[in-house]
Amino acid sequence: QVQLVESGGGLVQAGGSLRLSCAASGLTFSRYVIGWFRQAPGKEREFVAAITRSGGTKYYADSVKGRFTISRDNAKNTVTLQMNSLKPEDTAVYYCAAERADYGLPKEVYEYEHWGQGTQVTVSS
Repeated sequence: QVQLVESGGGLVQAGGSLRLSCAASGLTFSRYVIGWFRQAPGKEREFVAAITRSGGTKYYADSVKGRFTISRDNAKNTVTLQMNSLKPEDTAVYYCAAERADYGLPKEVYEYEHWGQGTQVTVSS
């Protein structure tokens, strides 16, 4: 059974940083593209970042480019999302997702099969 568990969320002031982690089990981790998504109250879930199986290619939403960094450690079955210069509009529940994509970087919610339970990130102004 595939499990994705996010951690590292919390409350931070604007301009601060947080580091989210996603720990995966029940899958051959290196065969999966990993994405981060977020969902604010009353809004649809949106793409944040994704990383290819090897970690060689990364893609970011324009809203987080230059502030967030996604990385992975296939030996530890983990993906991290380093979030710097946080803004109040970054407040959301953050989810990691896994998809066994043979090529490309999926960026849509429907393209990902496996999801974590989410971790809350709150940025105060």
